[in-house]
Amino acid sequence: MDEVTIEVNGLRLYARHGVGAQETCVGNLFEVTVHLRYPARYALEHDVLDGTVNYADVVAVAKDVMAVPSLLIENAAWRLKDAMLEKFPAIAGGMVRVAKLVPPISAELESVAVVLRW
Repeated sequence: MDEVTIEVNGLRLYARHGVGAQETCVGNLFEVTVHLRYPARYALEHDVLDGTVNYADVVAVAKDVMAVPSLLIENAAWRLKDAMLEKFPAIAGGMVRVAKLVPPISAELESVAVVLRW
């Protein structure tokens, strides 16, 4: 079976995830990365969208999930995984990364993130 991975890397979204009142009220900038492994033999052989995972659909699912606030980015990542599996049942495995780009802590850093693999 020919398995491929589709990658959506660095999708930047504004969302209201966090435990602090400021985070849930004002929101923050997040970066979402999704990698999905799936069998794609039909798409590979026939050069058609049928039988593949459309990255535009992956982005749409990510936007929908991230629009619903979570206290923890772990929960947001878990909900992303579940939504991807529901939308694309042929997925054999994958990875979801949710990064908060401006965390409310006094430190100079690029981001804080959680990665969920399955």
